[in-house]
Amino acid sequence: MNGDSAGADPTQWHELLASVGAEVAAPLTLALERIQAMVATGRIDAEGLAGLRTEVEAARRVGITAQQLSRFASRRLRLSHERLPLTELLREVLQHRARDAAARGCRLDTSPRPKDAEVLADPTLLQGLLDSLVDWALQHAAVEVLFDVSIKTWPAHARLSCSFALPQPEDGRPPEPPSADTLAWRLIEQIAHTMDLLIERPDEAGRVVAVFEFPRTANNSLEGASSIDLSDDAAPGPSSLPLVGSRVLVIASRREVRARIRDAIHHMGLAIDLVSSIAEAEEFCRDGLPDGVIVEGILAGERLARLQSELWAEVPTLAFVEIVEEGDAYEMSDAANGRHVARVGRAALDTALPSVLLFELSKAL
Repeated sequence: MNGDSAGADPTQWHELLASVGAEVAAPLTLALERIQAMVATGRIDAEGLAGLRTEVEAARRVGITAQQLSRFASRRLRLSHERLPLTELLREVLQHRARDAAARGCRLDTSPRPKDAEVLADPTLLQGLLDSLVDWALQHAAVEVLFDVSIKTWPAHARLSCSFALPQPEDGRPPEPPSADTLAWRLIEQIAHTMDLLIERPDEAGRVVAVFEFPRTANNSLEGASSIDLSDDAAPGPSSLPLVGSRVLVIASRREVRARIRDAIHHMGLAIDLVSSIAEAEEFCRDGLPDGVIVEGILAGERLARLQSELWAEVPTLAFVEIVEEGDAYEMSDAANGRHVARVGRAALDTALPSVLLFELSKAL
């Protein structure tokens, strides 16, 4: 599937829709079986509850991935190509996702000496590519996911590779590589095609390898950043460029506030998680860190300050937006002046929150 939805092959759309149905049905079927067992016995143990959560989350992830794919197909994108440090960004993503990997019994690593490389790319899409690669690899890897950055001799293009071993079947036979047609891989393909990257999948028996080549690799002849407009459309609004792979945690004690925040940003293509207390947020963050946090202002206090300090110690660029109880004003964060939290008045949720959140998440890139 390419970026031009009008020219898409109907067969590709049929296969894609079939994948959505199959990948949603599989975990939901298991979840339904657990629920039926719970109804029959009247109880569920901690292991069963954890399994139920995993299965529902898997189905939710498929839905989010399908939504992101539809956003690529629904409009042409206006991309700003900037000079970005690929290797440095990769290290930051792997550090950020280390908790996610540990929760799955896996680890993320780089080769001993990855090359330093700068590429011309849209920062949001490059971030989305790296995060989506991690998501896809963690769904299939046995123990470790290895990333590497190298430079081709000619032409001098940067190459990003992701490789991992598959779990060994109990019968001892070599495991088969997972299909490249899963929704997670389709999303990676679509991001890469939108970025004009070259993709290779030289999979081996029992091991999966994905390689991405960047034709727009910065070298000494390229000075500064360059902007390349890929659309004839008007300037994009807050929702026109998908924040692919971004995850936002919403902390609000009142249901109506959680609902208003969710409705204000649902069009942005984000993965949105909702909790009602700082304690629930602390538990959520033990399993993996979000890219941004939106918190109801009435929850401010010592416990929130401690959570912020812990998260910033691990990811200094993590975006925080506080919803102020009164007013319709808003302000961006300004670390230089000691203001690390953006603020939006509750009356301005619908109009200002998407723009403020987009700015804060983009700044973290």
